[in-house]
Amino acid sequence: MDKIKPNPYQPRREFDQEKLKELADSIRQYGILQPLVVTRREMEKDDGGLAVEYELIAGERRLRASKIAGLAQVPVLIRVGDDAKMKLELAIIENLQREDLNPVDRAKAFDRLAKEFGFKHAEIGEKVGKSREYVSNTMRLLTLPERMLTSLSEGKISEGHTRPLMMLVDRPEEQEKLYQEILGRKMTVREAEGIARRIAQDRARKKERMFDPNILNMEKNLAETLGTRVQIEKNEKGGKITIDFFSDGDLETIVNTIRAREAAAASSVPPPVPEEAAAETLTGEPPIDDRPKEEIKKEENEDLYNVKNFSI
Repeated sequence: MDKIKPNPYQPRREFDQEKLKELADSIRQYGILQPLVVTRREMEKDDGGLAVEYELIAGERRLRASKIAGLAQVPVLIRVGDDAKMKLELAIIENLQREDLNPVDRAKAFDRLAKEFGFKHAEIGEKVGKSREYVSNTMRLLTLPERMLTSLSEGKISEGHTRPLMMLVDRPEEQEKLYQEILGRKMTVREAEGIARRIAQDRARKKERMFDPNILNMEKNLAETLGTRVQIEKNEKGGKITIDFFSDGDLETIVNTIRAREAAAASSVPPPVPEEAAAETLTGEPPIDDRPKEEIKKEENEDLYNVKNFSI
């Protein structure tokens, strides 16, 4: 065990400690059923002799769990003749065969294949049994801010939530606001897509004509008062106000805030400042991806982040 060194090309960065303990318990009971894969390295010692160590290619979870289980030796297969490129390929392929590799680690592994070894997206796809679009979509995740990538790797948001976030890449303030709403309100993928689509509509609307600054100011004031997004649409005979809410609790808070404002106006007493709805639900279950499995699978091979495919 002490002669096996970690693989510097290991794409996996996150290891669930509870699952490692479960694997360690299994190893204590049944042993290691699948040998680790290593390469042999010889190094010259100070006294002129040779020292031998082994660099891990595949099986880091088994190696870590074996250490927890207290094993002194593990079974290995020793490969010969592999260069750095082959080691990285083997490590990625071995990990991609396991469904629990998180999207961020997968994206970073693809990125290394492209940047360090010059593979095109189509070539990477061939090596891992995926389409070029799947590889491209995965690598685009790395354009998100680091805090969003951390939330994705930790399972606080799903890969489906990244699509509406990435549609706002040129509007960082709106992107950050939507990200906080996804976390705070436990927003589903459909709800996040609806808001991103609304923002895209606003952008198109404001480009088509000069939008009334008074309307924009009223939207901003209402949003701050109610603690949610507000959109005002004006036409020749009037218009409509759209107020977003994501749960019965949200709706009740909005109604109570409006009633408090009415009562305060009647009595000339300053109304209470509403608590941010997002702060109420920062704990608990992460937001869900509410799309059908068939749709999620279908989108693997689509160019998801092309604005042409993001319909208004």
